[in-house]
Amino acid sequence: MTRTFMAVVAGALHRADGRWLMHRRPEGKHHGGLWEFPGGKVEAYEIPVQSLVRELTEELGIVCHSEGCSPAGFAESEADSGQPAIVILLYTVSAWDGEPQALEGGAIGWFTPAEALELRKPPLDIHLAGQLFQNL
Repeated sequence: MTRTFMAVVAGALHRADGRWLMHRRPEGKHHGGLWEFPGGKVEAYEIPVQSLVRELTEELGIVCHSEGCSPAGFAESEADSGQPAIVILLYTVSAWDGEPQALEGGAIGWFTPAEALELRKPPLDIHLAGQLFQNL
């Protein structure tokens, strides 16, 4: 049986000062120049939180532990032009080791919820940010 969607994880890292990390996608990539929650594809051998830990190490150079990751919401797209639908699982991340860096190009920044909502984002990240920040 073939999977009809691609599972993706994303991490909403937050600091004690109330700021949240957003990652700007490198120019030349799909959604280049837009801001998103960092993360990536869930591999077939991983459960989502394991994938999140791996992706945050690869993208940001930090080490987080699964017990510091809490499910916060999800967003999904429709399949389009032969591409599978995407389901993004968003986790809040409250603790990690290391200082986040943009290791795969682009940039990172720390934003208040109001600032994060105003950033130009891909459609699914607009939805995720709305879910995450609606009660803050």
